[in-house]
Amino acid sequence: MTVATRRPRPAAITLTAAAEARIADLMAKAPAEAIGVKLSTPRRGCSGLAYSVDYVNEASAFDERIETPGWIFFVDGGSILYMIGSRMDWVEDDFVAGFTFENPNAKGACGCGESFTV
Repeated sequence: MTVATRRPRPAAITLTAAAEARIADLMAKAPAEAIGVKLSTPRRGCSGLAYSVDYVNEASAFDERIETPGWIFFVDGGSILYMIGSRMDWVEDDFVAGFTFENPNAKGACGCGESFTV
């Protein structure tokens, strides 16, 4: 009898080196009870969904976990389907700094870029 081996499931989202470095920086300054950083997609904005990145104090069984050296990045369980195949980056210039998302599931976005629809 042959036993099938499961290949590892790819992460719901890919983090660039800049995003990983920014999250590591945030975790270095995090409140003591924080165990990681969590991405969620709450309903808000003119297109319906927005990206939200916050500290997380306890893990949920339904969250996707992306383990990297020194910290854990969580993707909210209710947001995973909206994020599969996405890429998260950290971008800084003279006027603005923030996380950016390349999301193949987004069908549209508002003019200001604050929200998206799937």
